[in-house]
Amino acid sequence: MSFAAKAYRGKTAAVLGLGKSGLAAARLLKAKGFKVFVSDRRPRREVKAVLGRLAAGVRWEGGGHSARLRQAGFAVKSPGLPSRAPVLADLRAAHVPVFSELETALAFCAAQDVVAVTGTNGKTTTTALAAEIFRRGLPRGRRALAAGNIGTPVSETAARAKAKDVLILEVSSYQLEDSRSFHPRAAALLNITPDHVEHHGSMQAYIEAKAKVFAEQQGDDFCVFNAEDPLVLKLSRRCRCRRLYFGRKGALVHAWVEGGRIRVRLPEAKEASFVPPSLPGAHNLDNAMAAVLLALGWGLAPAVVQKVLKSFRGVPHRLEDAGTVRGIRCVNDSKATNVDSTMVALRTFPGKNVLLILGGLHKGSPYKPLQQLIESAVKGILTIGSAAAKVEADLSGLAPIFPCGDLKTAVDTALRIGAPGDVLLLSPACASFDQFRDFEDRGDQFKALVRAAR
Repeated sequence: MSFAAKAYRGKTAAVLGLGKSGLAAARLLKAKGFKVFVSDRRPRREVKAVLGRLAAGVRWEGGGHSARLRQAGFAVKSPGLPSRAPVLADLRAAHVPVFSELETALAFCAAQDVVAVTGTNGKTTTTALAAEIFRRGLPRGRRALAAGNIGTPVSETAARAKAKDVLILEVSSYQLEDSRSFHPRAAALLNITPDHVEHHGSMQAYIEAKAKVFAEQQGDDFCVFNAEDPLVLKLSRRCRCRRLYFGRKGALVHAWVEGGRIRVRLPEAKEASFVPPSLPGAHNLDNAMAAVLLALGWGLAPAVVQKVLKSFRGVPHRLEDAGTVRGIRCVNDSKATNVDSTMVALRTFPGKNVLLILGGLHKGSPYKPLQQLIESAVKGILTIGSAAAKVEADLSGLAPIFPCGDLKTAVDTALRIGAPGDVLLLSPACASFDQFRDFEDRGDQFKALVRAAR
Protein backbone atom coordinates (compact mmCIF):
# COMPACT_ATOMS: atom_id res chain seq x y z
CA MET A 1 0.00 0.00 0.00
CA SER A 2 1.52 3.30 -1.08
CA PHE A 3 0.72 6.68 0.42
CA ALA A 4 -2.20 8.31 -1.41
CA ALA A 5 -2.54 11.82 0.02
CA LYS A 6 -6.11 12.40 -1.19
CA ALA A 7 -7.38 9.42 0.81
CA TYR A 8 -6.26 11.00 4.08
CA ARG A 9 -7.37 14.62 3.68
CA GLY A 10 -8.71 15.98 6.97
CA LYS A 11 -7.13 13.13 8.96
CA THR A 12 -4.55 13.45 11.71
CA ALA A 13 -1.01 12.48 10.72
CA ALA A 14 1.02 10.92 13.52
CA VAL A 15 4.78 11.27 13.15
CA LEU A 16 6.84 8.75 15.14
CA GLY A 17 10.25 10.09 16.14
CA LEU A 18 11.59 13.63 15.98
CA GLY A 19 15.00 13.22 14.44
CA LYS A 20 15.91 15.09 11.25
CA SER A 21 13.55 13.05 9.10
CA GLY A 22 10.67 13.14 11.57
CA LEU A 23 10.88 16.90 12.01
CA ALA A 24 10.96 17.43 8.25
CA ALA A 25 8.00 15.09 7.72
CA ALA A 26 5.98 16.89 10.41
CA ARG A 27 6.70 20.28 8.82
CA LEU A 28 5.78 19.00 5.35
CA LEU A 29 2.50 17.44 6.49
CA LYS A 30 1.54 20.56 8.44
CA ALA A 31 2.27 22.73 5.40
CA LYS A 32 0.05 20.44 3.31
CA GLY A 33 -2.91 21.04 5.61
CA PHE A 34 -2.87 17.96 7.82
CA LYS A 35 -3.43 17.94 11.56
CA VAL A 36 -0.11 16.71 12.96
CA PHE A 37 0.60 14.84 16.19
CA VAL A 38 4.24 14.01 16.94
CA SER A 39 5.34 11.30 19.35
CA ASP A 40 8.82 10.56 20.66
CA ARG A 41 10.29 8.23 23.29
CA ARG A 42 12.76 10.83 24.54
CA PRO A 43 11.98 12.68 27.80
CA ARG A 44 9.43 15.49 27.45
CA ARG A 45 12.03 18.18 28.15
CA GLU A 46 14.16 16.97 25.19
CA VAL A 47 11.16 16.84 22.88
CA LYS A 48 10.00 20.27 23.97
CA ALA A 49 13.45 21.67 23.11
CA VAL A 50 13.01 20.83 19.40
CA LEU A 51 9.37 21.88 19.05
CA GLY A 52 10.42 25.39 18.09
CA ARG A 53 11.35 23.98 14.68
CA LEU A 54 7.72 23.02 14.05
CA ALA A 55 4.77 25.19 13.08
CA ALA A 56 2.27 26.35 15.67
CA GLY A 57 -0.60 23.97 16.26
CA VAL A 58 1.38 20.73 16.13
CA ARG A 59 0.35 18.53 19.05
CA TRP A 60 2.99 16.39 20.72
CA GLU A 61 3.95 13.91 23.40
CA GLY A 62 7.26 12.78 24.86
CA GLY A 63 8.48 10.06 27.17
CA GLY A 64 6.93 7.27 25.10
CA HIS A 65 4.19 6.44 22.61
CA SER A 66 0.68 6.54 24.05
CA ALA A 67 -2.72 5.17 23.03
CA ARG A 68 -3.48 8.61 21.55
CA LEU A 69 -1.71 7.44 18.41
CA ARG A 70 -4.55 5.02 17.68
CA GLN A 71 -6.78 7.99 16.89
CA ALA A 72 -4.62 9.06 13.94
CA GLY A 73 -5.74 8.57 10.37
CA PHE A 74 -2.26 7.37 9.44
CA ALA A 75 1.27 7.37 10.86
CA VAL A 76 4.68 8.24 9.41
CA LYS A 77 7.61 6.23 10.74
CA SER A 78 11.02 7.82 11.14
CA PRO A 79 13.73 5.61 9.57
CA GLY A 80 15.51 4.84 12.85
CA LEU A 81 12.47 3.24 14.49
CA PRO A 82 12.84 -0.58 14.21
CA SER A 83 10.05 -2.30 12.31
CA ARG A 84 9.60 -4.64 15.31
CA ALA A 85 8.89 -1.74 17.71
CA PRO A 86 5.81 -2.40 19.89
CA VAL A 87 4.22 0.92 18.87
CA LEU A 88 4.05 -0.26 15.26
CA ALA A 89 2.38 -3.53 16.24
CA ASP A 90 -0.10 -1.52 18.30
CA LEU A 91 -0.90 0.75 15.35
CA ARG A 92 -1.40 -2.19 13.02
CA ALA A 93 -3.74 -3.81 15.53
CA ALA A 94 -5.71 -0.56 15.57
CA HIS A 95 -5.78 -0.56 11.73
CA VAL A 96 -3.77 2.67 11.50
CA PRO A 97 -1.73 2.60 8.25
CA VAL A 98 2.00 3.25 8.75
CA PHE A 99 4.09 4.79 5.96
CA SER A 100 7.78 5.55 5.57
CA GLU A 101 9.11 9.10 5.61
CA LEU A 102 10.65 8.43 2.20
CA GLU A 103 7.44 7.52 0.41
CA THR A 104 5.35 10.10 2.28
CA ALA A 105 7.74 12.81 1.12
CA LEU A 106 7.72 11.63 -2.48
CA ALA A 107 3.91 11.61 -2.49
CA PHE A 108 4.04 15.41 -2.10
CA CYS A 109 7.00 15.97 -4.42
CA ALA A 110 6.46 17.66 -7.78
CA ALA A 111 9.64 16.07 -9.15
CA GLN A 112 9.06 12.58 -10.50
CA ASP A 113 12.58 11.64 -11.61
CA VAL A 114 14.55 9.93 -8.85
CA VAL A 115 18.07 8.48 -8.73
CA ALA A 116 18.67 6.29 -5.66
CA VAL A 117 21.99 5.08 -4.25
CA THR A 118 22.30 2.42 -1.56
CA GLY A 119 24.83 -0.06 -0.19
CA THR A 120 26.61 -0.71 3.08
CA ASN A 121 29.50 1.61 2.26
CA GLY A 122 30.22 4.36 -0.25
CA LYS A 123 26.67 5.72 -0.46
CA THR A 124 27.49 9.29 0.51
CA THR A 125 30.52 9.66 -1.76
CA THR A 126 28.69 8.12 -4.72
CA THR A 127 25.58 10.22 -4.13
CA ALA A 128 27.58 13.44 -3.80
CA LEU A 129 29.59 12.70 -6.95
CA ALA A 130 26.52 11.70 -8.96
CA ALA A 131 24.64 14.78 -7.78
CA GLU A 132 27.46 17.06 -8.91
CA ILE A 133 27.59 15.40 -12.34
CA PHE A 134 23.82 15.76 -12.73
CA ARG A 135 23.94 19.42 -11.59
CA ARG A 136 26.49 20.19 -14.28
CA GLY A 137 25.01 17.92 -16.96
CA LEU A 138 21.26 18.42 -16.85
CA PRO A 139 19.71 20.85 -19.39
CA ARG A 140 19.03 24.43 -18.36
CA GLY A 141 15.93 24.64 -16.19
CA ARG A 142 16.45 21.26 -14.54
CA ARG A 143 18.08 21.00 -11.12
CA ALA A 144 19.66 18.04 -9.34
CA LEU A 145 18.76 18.00 -5.63
CA ALA A 146 20.70 15.70 -3.30
CA ALA A 147 18.80 14.45 -0.26
CA GLY A 148 18.13 11.50 2.01
CA ASN A 149 20.76 9.86 4.17
CA ILE A 150 23.36 12.29 2.80
CA GLY A 151 22.12 14.92 5.25
CA THR A 152 19.01 16.72 3.95
CA PRO A 153 15.77 14.82 4.68
CA VAL A 154 13.71 13.84 1.65
CA SER A 155 10.68 15.61 3.18
CA GLU A 156 12.60 18.89 3.29
CA THR A 157 13.71 18.58 -0.32
CA ALA A 158 10.28 17.45 -1.54
CA ALA A 159 8.74 20.68 -0.27
CA ARG A 160 10.89 22.80 -2.60
CA ALA A 161 11.38 20.51 -5.60
CA LYS A 162 9.91 21.51 -8.95
CA ALA A 163 8.47 19.26 -11.64
CA LYS A 164 11.57 19.24 -13.84
CA ASP A 165 14.02 18.60 -10.99
CA VAL A 166 15.85 15.31 -10.46
CA LEU A 167 16.21 13.96 -6.93
CA ILE A 168 19.52 12.24 -6.19
CA LEU A 169 18.82 10.25 -3.02
CA GLU A 170 21.10 8.38 -0.68
CA VAL A 171 18.79 5.74 0.76
CA SER A 172 19.63 3.59 3.76
CA SER A 173 18.33 0.15 4.66
CA TYR A 174 16.28 1.89 7.37
CA GLN A 175 14.46 3.91 4.72
CA LEU A 176 14.10 1.05 2.28
CA GLU A 177 12.75 -1.55 4.71
CA ASP A 178 9.44 0.35 4.93
CA SER A 179 9.18 0.91 1.19
CA ARG A 180 6.13 -0.48 -0.59
CA SER A 181 6.21 1.39 -3.90
CA PHE A 182 9.52 3.28 -4.06
CA HIS A 183 10.29 3.56 -7.76
CA PRO A 184 13.51 5.35 -8.78
CA ARG A 185 14.17 5.77 -12.47
CA ALA A 186 17.83 4.95 -11.84
CA ALA A 187 19.42 3.17 -8.89
CA ALA A 188 22.75 1.81 -7.68
CA LEU A 189 23.49 -1.02 -5.24
CA LEU A 190 27.15 -0.64 -4.30
CA ASN A 191 27.90 -3.46 -1.85
CA ILE A 192 26.43 -5.49 1.02
CA THR A 193 28.35 -6.43 4.16
CA PRO A 194 27.08 -7.02 7.73
CA ASP A 195 25.65 -3.83 9.24
CA HIS A 196 22.55 -2.75 11.18
CA VAL A 197 21.78 -6.38 12.01
CA GLU A 198 20.57 -5.29 15.45
CA HIS A 199 17.99 -3.05 13.76
CA HIS A 200 16.76 -5.45 11.09
CA GLY A 201 16.88 -8.60 13.20
CA SER A 202 18.93 -10.68 10.76
CA MET A 203 21.40 -10.36 7.92
CA GLN A 204 18.78 -11.70 5.50
CA ALA A 205 16.33 -8.97 6.51
CA TYR A 206 19.07 -6.40 5.89
CA ILE A 207 19.71 -7.86 2.43
CA GLU A 208 16.01 -7.83 1.59
CA ALA A 209 15.78 -4.18 2.62
CA LYS A 210 18.60 -3.28 0.22
CA ALA A 211 16.89 -5.19 -2.62
CA LYS A 212 13.91 -2.83 -2.41
CA VAL A 213 15.93 -0.12 -4.17
CA PHE A 214 15.18 -1.83 -7.51
CA ALA A 215 12.12 -3.94 -6.62
CA GLU A 216 9.64 -1.64 -8.40
CA GLN A 217 11.85 -0.76 -11.37
CA GLN A 218 10.82 -1.87 -14.84
CA GLY A 219 10.81 -0.90 -18.51
CA ASP A 220 13.24 1.94 -19.27
CA ASP A 221 14.54 2.18 -15.70
CA PHE A 222 18.06 0.96 -14.94
CA CYS A 223 20.08 -0.18 -11.97
CA VAL A 224 23.85 -0.21 -11.41
CA PHE A 225 25.36 -3.22 -9.61
CA ASN A 226 28.78 -4.14 -8.22
CA ALA A 227 29.76 -7.31 -10.05
CA GLU A 228 32.56 -8.02 -7.54
CA ASP A 229 30.19 -8.32 -4.57
CA PRO A 230 28.66 -11.84 -4.42
CA LEU A 231 25.54 -10.76 -2.54
CA VAL A 232 24.91 -7.83 -4.90
CA LEU A 233 25.52 -10.00 -7.96
CA LYS A 234 23.04 -12.59 -6.72
CA LEU A 235 20.40 -9.96 -5.97
CA SER A 236 20.86 -8.35 -9.37
CA ARG A 237 19.30 -11.40 -11.02
CA ARG A 238 15.94 -10.32 -9.55
CA CYS A 239 16.09 -6.95 -11.31
CA ARG A 240 13.48 -6.60 -14.09
CA CYS A 241 14.96 -3.54 -15.81
CA ARG A 242 18.22 -2.67 -17.53
CA ARG A 243 21.25 -3.79 -15.50
CA LEU A 244 24.64 -2.09 -15.64
CA TYR A 245 27.64 -3.60 -13.85
CA PHE A 246 30.97 -2.26 -12.64
CA GLY A 247 33.94 -4.35 -11.57
CA ARG A 248 37.51 -5.37 -12.33
CA LYS A 249 37.04 -7.47 -15.47
CA GLY A 250 36.35 -5.45 -18.60
CA ALA A 251 34.95 -8.36 -20.59
CA LEU A 252 32.13 -8.95 -18.11
CA VAL A 253 31.13 -5.47 -16.96
CA HIS A 254 30.12 -2.08 -18.34
CA ALA A 255 32.67 -0.08 -16.29
CA TRP A 256 36.13 -1.16 -15.15
CA VAL A 257 39.57 0.26 -14.35
CA GLU A 258 42.38 -0.19 -16.84
CA GLY A 259 45.68 1.66 -17.02
CA GLY A 260 44.68 3.99 -14.21
CA ARG A 261 41.53 5.12 -16.03
CA ILE A 262 37.84 4.28 -15.74
CA ARG A 263 36.69 2.70 -18.97
CA VAL A 264 33.00 2.44 -19.85
CA ARG A 265 31.30 0.43 -22.55
CA LEU A 266 27.53 0.83 -22.83
CA PRO A 267 25.28 -0.79 -25.44
CA GLU A 268 24.87 1.39 -28.54
CA ALA A 269 27.48 3.90 -27.36
CA LYS A 270 31.15 4.49 -28.06
CA GLU A 271 33.57 3.26 -25.43
CA ALA A 272 34.58 6.11 -23.12
CA SER A 273 37.56 6.62 -20.82
CA PHE A 274 37.86 8.87 -17.76
CA VAL A 275 40.55 10.01 -15.35
CA PRO A 276 39.21 9.04 -11.89
CA PRO A 277 38.89 11.57 -9.05
CA SER A 278 41.85 12.15 -6.72
CA LEU A 279 40.45 10.25 -3.75
CA PRO A 280 42.36 7.76 -1.55
CA GLY A 281 41.57 4.04 -1.66
CA ALA A 282 40.50 1.50 -4.27
CA HIS A 283 36.95 1.67 -2.91
CA ASN A 284 36.62 5.18 -4.29
CA LEU A 285 37.23 3.82 -7.79
CA ASP A 286 34.14 1.66 -7.25
CA ASN A 287 32.17 4.69 -6.06
CA ALA A 288 33.31 6.67 -9.10
CA MET A 289 32.41 3.87 -11.52
CA ALA A 290 28.91 3.67 -10.03
CA ALA A 291 28.40 7.44 -10.34
CA VAL A 292 29.69 7.42 -13.93
CA LEU A 293 27.30 4.62 -14.92
CA LEU A 294 24.38 6.46 -13.34
CA ALA A 295 25.26 9.58 -15.33
CA LEU A 296 25.95 7.92 -18.67
CA GLY A 297 23.01 5.56 -18.28
CA TRP A 298 20.82 8.65 -17.83
CA GLY A 299 22.27 10.12 -21.03
CA LEU A 300 24.52 12.87 -19.65
CA ALA A 301 27.52 13.96 -21.73
CA PRO A 302 30.88 12.21 -21.14
CA ALA A 303 32.68 15.58 -21.28
CA VAL A 304 30.69 16.82 -18.27
CA VAL A 305 31.39 13.59 -16.40
CA GLN A 306 35.14 14.06 -16.88
CA LYS A 307 35.11 17.69 -15.75
CA VAL A 308 33.39 16.75 -12.48
CA LEU A 309 35.66 13.76 -11.86
CA LYS A 310 38.72 16.00 -12.13
CA SER A 311 37.40 18.55 -9.64
CA PHE A 312 35.67 16.29 -7.09
CA ARG A 313 37.41 16.23 -3.70
CA GLY A 314 35.26 13.86 -1.67
CA VAL A 315 32.87 14.42 1.23
CA PRO A 316 33.39 15.43 4.86
CA HIS A 317 33.99 12.71 7.47
CA ARG A 318 35.07 10.07 4.93
CA LEU A 319 38.87 9.77 4.90
CA GLU A 320 38.96 13.55 5.23
CA ASP A 321 42.33 15.21 5.76
CA ALA A 322 42.09 16.96 9.14
CA GLY A 323 45.62 18.40 9.13
CA THR A 324 49.07 17.50 10.41
CA VAL A 325 50.33 17.93 13.97
CA ARG A 326 54.07 17.56 14.66
CA GLY A 327 54.45 15.40 11.58
CA ILE A 328 51.45 13.16 12.40
CA ARG A 329 48.83 13.13 9.66
CA CYS A 330 45.29 13.27 11.10
CA VAL A 331 42.42 11.71 9.14
CA ASN A 332 38.72 12.06 9.94
CA ASP A 333 36.81 8.92 8.95
CA SER A 334 33.97 9.39 11.42
CA LYS A 335 31.48 8.11 8.85
CA ALA A 336 33.02 4.64 9.31
CA THR A 337 30.22 3.42 11.56
CA ASN A 338 30.73 -0.28 10.82
CA VAL A 339 33.61 -2.73 10.72
CA ASP A 340 33.70 -3.02 6.95
CA SER A 341 34.14 0.75 6.56
CA THR A 342 37.08 0.68 8.95
CA MET A 343 38.62 -2.18 6.97
CA VAL A 344 38.35 -0.05 3.83
CA ALA A 345 40.08 2.84 5.64
CA LEU A 346 42.94 0.68 6.95
CA ARG A 347 43.66 -0.69 3.47
CA THR A 348 44.27 2.91 2.41
CA PHE A 349 47.25 3.25 4.76
CA PRO A 350 49.78 0.42 4.21
CA GLY A 351 52.64 0.22 6.67
CA LYS A 352 52.42 -0.23 10.42
CA ASN A 353 52.10 3.44 11.29
CA VAL A 354 48.38 3.94 12.04
CA LEU A 355 47.17 5.13 15.43
CA LEU A 356 43.55 3.97 15.23
CA ILE A 357 40.70 5.43 17.29
CA LEU A 358 38.05 2.70 17.66
CA GLY A 359 34.81 2.53 19.59
CA GLY A 360 31.50 4.19 20.24
CA LEU A 361 28.09 2.57 20.34
CA HIS A 362 28.30 -1.14 19.54
CA LYS A 363 26.13 -2.21 16.57
CA GLY A 364 26.12 -5.96 17.12
CA SER A 365 28.88 -7.05 14.71
CA PRO A 366 32.21 -8.48 15.98
CA TYR A 367 35.48 -6.59 15.53
CA LYS A 368 37.48 -9.75 14.81
CA PRO A 369 37.36 -9.21 11.01
CA LEU A 370 39.77 -6.30 11.65
CA GLN A 371 42.44 -8.57 13.10
CA GLN A 372 44.60 -9.10 10.01
CA LEU A 373 44.58 -5.42 9.09
CA ILE A 374 45.34 -4.44 12.70
CA GLU A 375 48.42 -6.67 12.63
CA SER A 376 49.67 -5.25 9.33
CA ALA A 377 48.77 -1.57 9.59
CA VAL A 378 48.12 -0.47 13.17
CA LYS A 379 50.76 0.82 15.59
CA GLY A 380 48.31 1.41 18.42
CA ILE A 381 44.56 1.24 19.19
CA LEU A 382 42.91 4.00 21.19
CA THR A 383 39.47 2.96 22.46
CA ILE A 384 36.54 5.26 23.22
CA GLY A 385 32.88 4.90 24.06
CA SER A 386 30.68 2.13 25.39
CA ALA A 387 32.03 -0.49 22.94
CA ALA A 388 35.60 -0.16 24.24
CA ALA A 389 35.56 -3.39 26.25
CA LYS A 390 34.21 -5.40 23.29
CA VAL A 391 36.84 -3.86 20.98
CA GLU A 392 39.61 -4.78 23.41
CA ALA A 393 38.29 -8.34 23.86
CA ASP A 394 38.20 -8.94 20.08
CA LEU A 395 41.54 -7.28 19.23
CA SER A 396 43.73 -7.85 22.29
CA GLY A 397 47.33 -8.84 21.56
CA LEU A 398 47.41 -7.57 17.98
CA ALA A 399 48.64 -4.05 18.79
CA PRO A 400 49.07 -1.99 21.97
CA ILE A 401 45.67 -0.86 23.26
CA PHE A 402 45.20 2.45 25.09
CA PRO A 403 41.80 2.72 26.87
CA CYS A 404 40.94 6.41 26.52
CA GLY A 405 37.23 6.66 27.19
CA ASP A 406 36.59 9.85 25.27
CA LEU A 407 37.74 11.43 22.03
CA LYS A 408 39.83 14.22 23.56
CA THR A 409 41.84 11.75 25.62
CA ALA A 410 42.34 9.57 22.54
CA VAL A 411 43.63 12.48 20.43
CA ASP A 412 45.90 13.73 23.24
CA THR A 413 47.29 10.22 23.79
CA ALA A 414 47.90 9.60 20.11
CA LEU A 415 49.75 12.87 19.65
CA ARG A 416 51.87 12.09 22.72
CA ILE A 417 52.91 8.56 21.66
CA GLY A 418 53.01 9.19 17.90
CA ALA A 419 55.99 10.09 15.75
CA PRO A 420 56.45 12.01 12.50
CA GLY A 421 55.15 9.90 9.63
CA ASP A 422 52.40 8.27 11.68
CA VAL A 423 48.69 8.52 10.77
CA LEU A 424 46.12 9.31 13.44
CA LEU A 425 42.94 7.75 12.03
CA LEU A 426 39.49 8.25 13.52
CA SER A 427 37.64 5.29 11.97
CA PRO A 428 35.53 4.04 14.86
CA ALA A 429 33.63 1.04 13.38
CA CYS A 430 30.77 2.06 15.71
CA ALA A 431 27.77 4.33 15.87
CA SER A 432 28.28 7.66 17.61
CA PHE A 433 25.16 8.11 19.71
CA ASP A 434 26.66 7.13 23.08
CA GLN A 435 28.78 10.31 23.21
CA PHE A 436 27.80 12.47 20.21
CA ARG A 437 24.71 13.74 18.37
CA ASP A 438 25.74 11.88 15.22
CA PHE A 439 28.82 10.94 13.22
CA GLU A 440 29.10 14.52 11.88
CA ASP A 441 29.34 15.84 15.43
CA ARG A 442 32.00 13.24 16.23
CA GLY A 443 34.01 14.18 13.14
CA ASP A 444 33.67 17.90 13.77
CA GLN A 445 34.88 17.50 17.35
CA PHE A 446 37.85 15.46 16.12
CA LYS A 447 38.81 18.20 13.64
CA ALA A 448 38.47 20.84 16.36
CA LEU A 449 40.78 18.86 18.66
CA VAL A 450 43.35 18.55 15.87
CA ARG A 451 43.19 22.29 15.14
CA ALA A 452 43.64 23.10 18.81
CA ALA A 453 46.74 20.88 19.00
CA ARG A 454 48.59 22.51 16.10
